[in-house]
Amino acid sequence: MTAYVIAHLQEAAPHPEIAEYIERITATFEPYGGRFLVHGTQHEVKEGGWPGHVVMIGFPGVAEARAWWDSPAYQEIAPLRSRHIEGDIILVGGIPEGYDPASTAKAIREALPAG
Repeated sequence: MTAYVIAHLQEAAPHPEIAEYIERITATFEPYGGRFLVHGTQHEVKEGGWPGHVVMIGFPGVAEARAWWDSPAYQEIAPLRSRHIEGDIILVGGIPEGYDPASTAKAIREALPAG
């Protein structure tokens, strides 16, 4: 099942370490089958607020995404970003083949109080 690393990064002043991080990051996730899905693109807010930038990296599975995040290669460059850009980063598994959202709705209905 595909997995995604999604980052919501705040605006930051240009810095040489950020440029170095961007130059080096692709080499850290390629061995784990990772690839950019969203990077350096504009987004359009439809509801709520979402200042900053969105980055999304896809991996073949959760194990590969975790292995990348924990890898010495990524951990070596992560401070180049984190010293200069605040943000939230999550790892999330995708849905399995044949997923039917009706099963989620059914579980919600079954959890509702009787009445």
